[in-house]
Amino acid sequence: MSQADEPIIWISGDKAGLGPFSGKLVDCYWRWEQDPAALIGYGRQTPDSLDNRREGYQHQARGTDDQLRFTVYDLTTATPTPVGTTAVLIDHHVRTGEFIIQLGPGFRGKGLGTEATRLTLDYAFHVTALKCVHLSVLSPNVNAISAYERAGFRRIGERRDSGYWLGQRVNETLMDAVPADFRGPSAVRHLVETH
Repeated sequence: MSQADEPIIWISGDKAGLGPFSGKLVDCYWRWEQDPAALIGYGRQTPDSLDNRREGYQHQARGTDDQLRFTVYDLTTATPTPVGTTAVLIDHHVRTGEFIIQLGPGFRGKGLGTEATRLTLDYAFHVTALKCVHLSVLSPNVNAISAYERAGFRRIGERRDSGYWLGQRVNETLMDAVPADFRGPSAVRHLVETH
């Protein structure tokens, strides 16, 4: 692998790292998003075309002031492997953001999502200076809710009958995280203080 091909990792944990959102990986992003488990998890009923996803990437790449977007890498492999994405869609007026994550099939259930979520919160609080990061998740998605809680999110309520899970109307669990609740060491602080 040449130096130009090596992935860029900006912030690392034990298992996962975050690097730039990349046009070279759009086809991977699209494949992960079209996985039936991902579609059900997001409450979507229809897949997206690759052409539409490529066009969507162009729009996302231009709007970088209103979003954090990262590629998630598995650092437990010989070479860091792209496995998913995280995003925070920012509302600058109130210094908050909505969190979104996706991991490709085969990469879930290994702690990568929890660590990538925590690293994204670390960046959002310590670099972007957000005061709150929130999300909504379909209530039957108990594995995701548990991972979000391990990463530092708290349940704050439910929105009733607002989504679909396997064709059935379900509630959404609302969660948030704030800087005061950020537990443990900060990878961002470590980077700044050791350089």
